[in-house]
Amino acid sequence: MSEPVLLLEAAGPESQALVRTAAASSHRVHAVTDAATFTSYPDELHQLLAGCLVTDFTRPAQAVADITGYGRRIGARALLTVNEYLTEVAARSCAALGLPGNDPERAAAARNKALMATAFEAGHVTMPSTTVVTDLRELRDLHEAGAVGFPCVVKPADGAGSAGVTVVAAPAELEPAWHAARAAPPMYGMPRDDRVLVQEHVPGREFSVESVTQHGVTTHLCITRKYTTNGIHRVELGHALPARLPAAAERALLDQAGRAIAAVGVRNGATHTELLLGPDDRCTVLEIGARLGAGHIGVLIQHALGIDPWRTLWDMALGRPVTITPAPGGGYATVRFLTTHQEGQLVAVTGLPTVTRSIPAVRVRAAAGSYVGPATSNRGRLGHVIVTGHDPRIVDEQADQILRRITVTVAPGSRT
Repeated sequence: MSEPVLLLEAAGPESQALVRTAAASSHRVHAVTDAATFTSYPDELHQLLAGCLVTDFTRPAQAVADITGYGRRIGARALLTVNEYLTEVAARSCAALGLPGNDPERAAAARNKALMATAFEAGHVTMPSTTVVTDLRELRDLHEAGAVGFPCVVKPADGAGSAGVTVVAAPAELEPAWHAARAAPPMYGMPRDDRVLVQEHVPGREFSVESVTQHGVTTHLCITRKYTTNGIHRVELGHALPARLPAAAERALLDQAGRAIAAVGVRNGATHTELLLGPDDRCTVLEIGARLGAGHIGVLIQHALGIDPWRTLWDMALGRPVTITPAPGGGYATVRFLTTHQEGQLVAVTGLPTVTRSIPAVRVRAAAGSYVGPATSNRGRLGHVIVTGHDPRIVDEQADQILRRITVTVAPGSRT
């Protein structure tokens, strides 16, 4: 049946996959965005949309009122977002429209890291020791009092995609890290929380848990292994799923993910919980997003598990009962991102593999001639390659070989 549905932001690969899936089911998809982003929508996206509401996300309360009014006019039967910055707006809009969504009064805790730390503490979620700092003088006072240990992690309260996150190894790096956290701008020019988090640096391997929750009942789809850079910036260089772990480690990760989901009031929708697993199988939750994991994790889920996450999300948003059954056969998939250590003008990316059944996606998103440099956040990645198969060892080796064959040529220079 053709039904009108709302998608808060249609830009981005995950959002466009949701648009295509809904349109293929004959749903009338209406996007919600701001004026600047609307002008960047490609023609093929416009052709899939039944309508578009342009609102002002710098005034979230007014945006919710606009979305609610528009949703009532079109008779919206579902509302979704996979945009990190719009999850609280989505929760409040769902509540106003009487649609399946998350707890509107706790939704900010899945978006704002300072509120998240408070929610995690109340929900008995194991997390890094965290101090929320309001200004630079307070940070200096904490350091002088011996309350800041090294290494530590400094991050903005309302950032995303690793933007403004610094691993600080020595006192001299503390103030630059503070300024980096404060310089990370929120998307859409939304009101920002100027507070900064100082967290203990927890050693361990990084994973994420991909989950869906319907009517408060959570199903964990898989555990994702994460590849990240070292040094002061921790950019995600790849994901692989499902991670194969000892039973005790898996139980620890899933238990803490479930606690985090409950702590931030997720009742209907996807979650992406980022965690560290220590050498003693101690599990620490870094943060949670009330959305599907970005970085093409949804595509990996499709290839490895045979689950269509886009259809699953729409079914839940429409209030339909969802039964999730991975396909037999034990598939595996990984995405690896292209980066460069050089700073300057991108000349070319060569040595890319041909798209095949086992290499279903190859993309360079940075245009020749654009300025590139060492990635300090996930936005600094230049493209990606996805590799699939059944044997994790073979798939990972193939992905490593592909990356070794790719050459990113950069003409030296600085941003002008």
